[in-house]
Amino acid sequence: MDGHNVLLSAFFFLAAAVAVVPFARRGGLGSVLGYLLAGVFIGPYALGLVTNAEDILHFSEFGVVMMLFLVGLELEPAKLWRLRVPILGMGGAQVVGTALVLALIAILLGQTWQTGIAIGMALSLSSTAIALQILNERHVLGTTAGQSAFSVLLFQDIAVIPILAILPLLATGLLDGSAVAAASDDGPAWLRALTVIGVVAGIVLAGRYALRPVFRFIAGSGIREIFTATALLLVVGTALLMQLIGLSPALGTFLAGVVLANSEYRLALESDIEPFKALLLGLFFISVGMSINFGVIGDHPVLIGGLVVGMIAVKLGVLLVLARAFGLPGEQNLLFSFVLAQGGEFAFVLFQFAAAEGALTSEVTEMLVVVVALSMATTPLLMILLDRVLRRMRSPANQREPDKIELEGHPVIVIGYGRFGQIVGRFLSANGVGMVILDNDPDHVEVLRQFGVRAFYGDATRLDLLERAGGETAKLFVVAIDDKEKTVATVQAIRERFPQAKVFARARNRDHVYDLWSAGAHFTHRETFDAALTMGREALVALGEHPFAARRRARMFSEHDEKMLADGYAVRDSDESLVKLSRQAREQLERLVAVDKGVTPAEKDHGWGD
Repeated sequence: MDGHNVLLSAFFFLAAAVAVVPFARRGGLGSVLGYLLAGVFIGPYALGLVTNAEDILHFSEFGVVMMLFLVGLELEPAKLWRLRVPILGMGGAQVVGTALVLALIAILLGQTWQTGIAIGMALSLSSTAIALQILNERHVLGTTAGQSAFSVLLFQDIAVIPILAILPLLATGLLDGSAVAAASDDGPAWLRALTVIGVVAGIVLAGRYALRPVFRFIAGSGIREIFTATALLLVVGTALLMQLIGLSPALGTFLAGVVLANSEYRLALESDIEPFKALLLGLFFISVGMSINFGVIGDHPVLIGGLVVGMIAVKLGVLLVLARAFGLPGEQNLLFSFVLAQGGEFAFVLFQFAAAEGALTSEVTEMLVVVVALSMATTPLLMILLDRVLRRMRSPANQREPDKIELEGHPVIVIGYGRFGQIVGRFLSANGVGMVILDNDPDHVEVLRQFGVRAFYGDATRLDLLERAGGETAKLFVVAIDDKEKTVATVQAIRERFPQAKVFARARNRDHVYDLWSAGAHFTHRETFDAALTMGREALVALGEHPFAARRRARMFSEHDEKMLADGYAVRDSDESLVKLSRQAREQLERLVAVDKGVTPAEKDHGWGD
């Protein structure tokens, strides 16, 4: 890359980054879509401000490499072993199934079977950069769909290796022996295999035994720049080493990240690599936009459009069937399928390699590059479409009918069985209390039933559903919905229709507590209060306070806070009165603690040690 183009790329990259900030803050797809559009405008086929799109694309692929390294740092070897079934099963089925379907379509469109297989294998891959970026932006990488998508992406990176080995065999020069002769120049197959095994084993051993002392020595110097430089050297060096032996650079750095996942330097490595990853990924998306050849699109607009739509439709269909076969529930199935429906960045490499080996003609290669680039550019639009589909599925008109509930006279009805409701329900169940569990998420209900929890689907604001659940004879309702407005509405409905029952409700904050009291709740509890107070109590112990004294003062704080909460209810509509009450309460609490310290000598608490 010449200096002029590098500076222009950097300038427009920064301009695009600033332009997409408002979209990214909404948690949408502004960052990906903005970078792609910026690349289109400054690329050689639009304004022509930057002309070396291919060089920039190769350079920015280090962003994908760094992203896989960071993902590997989050996956301990034990966790990766637990993912072996989706990686091999789901990933293998996706690559093979998609490649076969696309190859068959290419053959039906007039391509030879060798070209069809080459096209099918290259198009079966998805974009690791775009898919993981979307999953991270939506904070769903840890969900079933996110983990399944990651498993498929990881297998695709592994699959690049055998695909690169197969492509020369599909070349038209195979019959005259040229492909075999070219392959033999790299040495015998057993030597190449031995080299690969040796390099992978070397990375694992170095990560476990050599890198920790190195990082310990560098960290001891106290010079952060050297630590950052070493982290970059680790990532770039591993990538180049893997590329040298013919393996995927991203796969190599991912392996290095997994090896270091248990390291005490994991967080420092993440914080040092993250900024470079973000910058290079943004540049990668821009370079994808620049690589879209509008000349090819202008010559064959209908054909290109049909190929893009057809490829996405085929991949989407295969992924939907595959996700259903592996038991992904409805919304998780759709998210998994839509996020992987585009072409992948490794397809550019495979197309160029296939063209060099004679497996693809230059005309077909140029057209396929445009198809893949356009499919990647349309991914944000696909996710917007997915959001609309999900909203329609969640609308009352399209939701399934509530489950039929067998009335068994349980004294408790738990409404909402997420992270809060599950703890309440498990505690009551352990104490022999029978209950009916209601939840408004059908996918969550299915998962709960797989774990043996007898839950029912339904909207708890519907009085007929509460009646079928045994509301007439229930002694207690536990409302643990993760929605402030819906919690208040549910409490109101219960108090009006079932006045004989007590209503315990989960609250987000003080204002929510007051709304629930106004709605008639008998008891409310702020969802994070106990956890925060427990941490504060343990902090006192860590600072040298006696455990029993810390426990006693935590109880004192809790009682005082509950009294302040009740006093604030009377003046909740006056900000001035609330501020005055808060100041008085803080001064009163400080006096109470001071009195406790003076009245109860520390030595009297010794018998209460843990």
